[in-house]
Amino acid sequence: MKVIADLCVVPLGVGVSVSKYVVACEEILEAAGLETKMHAYGTNVEGEWEAVFGALKRCHEKLHEMGVPRVSTNLRLGTRTDREQTMQDKVDSVLDKR
Repeated sequence: MKVIADLCVVPLGVGVSVSKYVVACEEILEAAGLETKMHAYGTNVEGEWEAVFGALKRCHEKLHEMGVPRVSTNLRLGTRTDREQTMQDKVDSVLDKR
């Protein structure tokens, strides 16, 4: 099943600068072959359910390997059965109505 997710992986206990952890997760998502679009407070991810959740698990594992004592992830996701829809389709649908 295809899923579109919005996730924000938050490393806790490492100070205020977290960009190196964001880079590590972005690399994992890319290596998984997922479509991504990073934004100011997270990343939109598009792909098969198992691939998305497998990559998210690897993000947690990688951050712990990097010494992060605690990782918290905020996740919103959506699925459809009536038709295929991409992240860009959703954005275009709104922009077309402006």
